[in-house]
Amino acid sequence: MAYATMKQALGTALVAAGERDGNVVVLDADLQRVTETEAFMKRFPKRHFNLGIAEANMVGVALGIALSGKTVFCGTFACFATQRVADQAAIMAHCEANVKIIGMEAALSAGSNGATHQGMLDLAIMRCMPNMTVFDPCDATEIGAMVRYMAEHPGPTYMRAIRKNVPVILDPATYRFEAGRAARMRDGHDVTLIACGIMLERALQAAEQLAAEGVSARVVNMSSIKPLDEAEVLAAAKDTACIVTAENHNILGGLGSAVAETVAEHCPVPVVRVGIRDVFGEVGTTEYLAEKFGIGALHIAQAAHQALELKGGMARA
Repeated sequence: MAYATMKQALGTALVAAGERDGNVVVLDADLQRVTETEAFMKRFPKRHFNLGIAEANMVGVALGIALSGKTVFCGTFACFATQRVADQAAIMAHCEANVKIIGMEAALSAGSNGATHQGMLDLAIMRCMPNMTVFDPCDATEIGAMVRYMAEHPGPTYMRAIRKNVPVILDPATYRFEAGRAARMRDGHDVTLIACGIMLERALQAAEQLAAEGVSARVVNMSSIKPLDEAEVLAAAKDTACIVTAENHNILGGLGSAVAETVAEHCPVPVVRVGIRDVFGEVGTTEYLAEKFGIGALHIAQAAHQALELKGGMARA
């Protein structure tokens, strides 16, 4: 399986956006190496600004530049890009400003930095803001497609990402991203696994494990958290009658909440959420943290069995 680095894909996509559109501007909070924006800085020095370690100010400046007619990308660690700038981001959303906030090292992917730098709340914070769109790409292909989409579609957006190498799941020659549209990666009739970000790979692994056990699992890439592809969620509810969500985020307020809300309102079926269970993180390797916090492929497979048991109980009732 081929691997590619998300942050390199981000840097390449930003340069490409800058070449296509002279109105694209990039701001940094002194983290060019994390956001991989050095290439943009070198290619377009007059359209790149380093605001220093002052994230709230960076978003405020981005808002002003956007209201002058520019398309502004700005980024830092996910925890700082959301928790620290929530007020400025809310004003940005209220103004419907054309600002794209990028949160790097989302949740447990920031393993070596510990709890203070593991942005486990970012999807919830940004999802609850009116006018804000929220994305969680699964691989380098999708992050490149998302940046292009964001550059071409005005409005406030939050996208999270990680720095590490991840498997290339989507075909860069054919994949096109669209807000509010999920991608069905694998069909199945017993249970649906709806995943976002780095959890998609684990959901696909879980589906393989379940297949070996005689369980047919549908897998959906729900990289657009807001707007959510409600039609795909409801199709899963009707076709498989139980759902597992998988996210590298607190189970409160993110993908699991969005799916559960949709199902509860329109087609009630069991929904089992795999994610960080309302706790803060700790320092550790990717493998250790996935096991400690219950977000590995095995945990998704176990959640599928739980969902199937709940479905069976509802059928008997």
